[in-house]
Amino acid sequence: MYKTFTMELAGRTLRVDVDRVAKQANGAAFMHYGDTVVLSTATASDKPREGIDFFPLSVEYEEKLYAVGKIPGGFNKREGKASENAILTSRVIDRPMRPLFPKDYRNDVTLNNMVMAVDPECSPELTAMLGSAIATAISDIPFDGPCATTQVGLINGEFIFNPSNAQKAVSDLQLTVASTSEKVIMIEAGANEVPEAKMLEAIFAAHELNQKVIGFINQIVAECGKEKHEYESCAVPQELFDAIKEIVKPEEMEEAVFTDVKQDREENIKKITEKLEEAFAEKEEWLAVLGEAIYQYEKKTVRKMILKDHKRPDGREITQIRPLAAEVDIVPRVHGSAMFTRGQTQICTITTLAPLSDSQRIDGLDELETSKRYMHHYNFPSYSVGETKPSRGPGRREIGHGALAERALVPVLPSEAEFPYAIRTVSETFESNGSTSQASICASTMSLMAAGVPIRKPVAGISCGLVTGDTDDDYLVLTDIQGLEDFFGDMDFKVAGTDKGITAIQMDIKIHGLTKQIIEEAIARTREARMYILNEIMIPCIGAPRAEVGTFAPKIRQIQIDPQKIGDVVGQRGKTINAVIEQTGVKIDISDEGAVSVCGTDLAKLEEAIRLIEIITTDFAEGQVFEGKVIAIKEFGAFLEFAPGKEGMVHISKISKERINRVEDVLTLGDVVKVVCLGKDKMGRISFSMKDVK
Repeated sequence: MYKTFTMELAGRTLRVDVDRVAKQANGAAFMHYGDTVVLSTATASDKPREGIDFFPLSVEYEEKLYAVGKIPGGFNKREGKASENAILTSRVIDRPMRPLFPKDYRNDVTLNNMVMAVDPECSPELTAMLGSAIATAISDIPFDGPCATTQVGLINGEFIFNPSNAQKAVSDLQLTVASTSEKVIMIEAGANEVPEAKMLEAIFAAHELNQKVIGFINQIVAECGKEKHEYESCAVPQELFDAIKEIVKPEEMEEAVFTDVKQDREENIKKITEKLEEAFAEKEEWLAVLGEAIYQYEKKTVRKMILKDHKRPDGREITQIRPLAAEVDIVPRVHGSAMFTRGQTQICTITTLAPLSDSQRIDGLDELETSKRYMHHYNFPSYSVGETKPSRGPGRREIGHGALAERALVPVLPSEAEFPYAIRTVSETFESNGSTSQASICASTMSLMAAGVPIRKPVAGISCGLVTGDTDDDYLVLTDIQGLEDFFGDMDFKVAGTDKGITAIQMDIKIHGLTKQIIEEAIARTREARMYILNEIMIPCIGAPRAEVGTFAPKIRQIQIDPQKIGDVVGQRGKTINAVIEQTGVKIDISDEGAVSVCGTDLAKLEEAIRLIEIITTDFAEGQVFEGKVIAIKEFGAFLEFAPGKEGMVHISKISKERINRVEDVLTLGDVVKVVCLGKDKMGRISFSMKDVK
């Protein structure tokens, strides 16, 4: 027999079945939230993986298209690689869970979440987050949980907890907050310039609701939880630490890491490593963990310098930002380009504009978003950190950083009606020493403005770090963390926004949560830094979007036609529209509502295409003057083509004011002439005249 547990969560029933399915996993929770169904499992290997110095956690979020009644597209007709949404969801599950496992645990752990049914009222992503926490908490895998997650929307100034798809579509905020029983452990947000105070209010409202969920999980654990298994600790022996400190004194390690040049620091650590390898050449068991020991020694040194001495490795003050630089138009012929540099972090972003038909189509579980016109892609080549390895395409980190920058910029983009373009920005990492994702937001803002995209406001991003001591009050928040402070610190708190408010947040931590005081200070610190970057660096470089798109960018004009006339423009089997395209060389997109976008690089050709479409959709009326090309000559008159699929006839008597015997005496095939519409004749046909044109 299996056990079922239920609670009311944000107006819907959350049901968890334990021991109903997947009994061979270490822990399994069969989750039902409304009609959304997710199977969450937690599985661990029996022994640690050899030869590694990290915790091998894998988080999977599997989108099964049968969950929304779809058959996958393509030839294979089965789910392929994970979608971008699945990757981002896996990352959101990973971030709060990872710090709660023991630091010296090296057994492989896989958290798998399989979405089996989707109710538009109940988020499958949220259900999977809760499912992973429950499956791990009831398993025998060592875990310092439970944790819980809540999503928050903001509609007309009111918070909506765990909003439905329909509510998300009109919400000014999409916030996800994970908590333990004491502290906030993860924050991720996209927002329409939500003020800092309102964001803080939303975060702690979610934290409060998380406590109710944690109480529910504790009930499940009390009844169904397994005893946590013993494991082989992979901690570095204390004797090795003691031996290292005899050879490399603390002041020598401080001197090695206290430099603002990343390459110099790496070279110093390399020399220390070589000295220790030589000293321990006969102790193979120590050599196996020497790299981890040096890492921890370096980490303790950096943390002590920051927390106790208020000294940062590059000599900056606690609130000081690294040297900044910004420039635009560094790459010719592209539609827009900009470079943003912060210390040894350097990002170049290229903007490309295209017709709306080039928008990305999305095939997934989300019925709301089937396409997107703005795409931000982030690349992190190995040379940016002085390494050499082949490029295998974007990994989860690159996809996550690109999505964060995209989320930060979407709120300031113009509507399709204002700017009928598909927009792609690509951030290339030239150098990396911390917070490249936030530098890519700054570079992308300037690149968009340089490309002539009329964004409403510039967006900047910055990251704060944290070093904590033994008590909640013993901590130090660092503005603009570099790579070393990220590696050895406790937090990477990224915040992007305008001068009005926040557009995106992503918080990663390595400890068991943050107090309210730390979160408030971090958000205040990021706003202060953001204002400096905007006002002192970005706006002086490019203060406003350019009035027109660049020379090499496509020009798009949009007109509105009667939706009933779409068939006239398209023609039978596309004959009419293809003729316009062939004649003018433009690209034409027509929406179901009759919005016609004409795209081309030659303005004259573009205007010609619009003229032809307007003629095609115009009902001939008496007195209208048109220009047409002679396409056929008969004894009784000439046939003219005014636009593809739009023809008319001029009777021989209406060609010239003087009497003519033959049409050929005045007209030849291919002539372009002006005519005026005379209305309908006695037989109901539209007639035209050349001689009556005024």
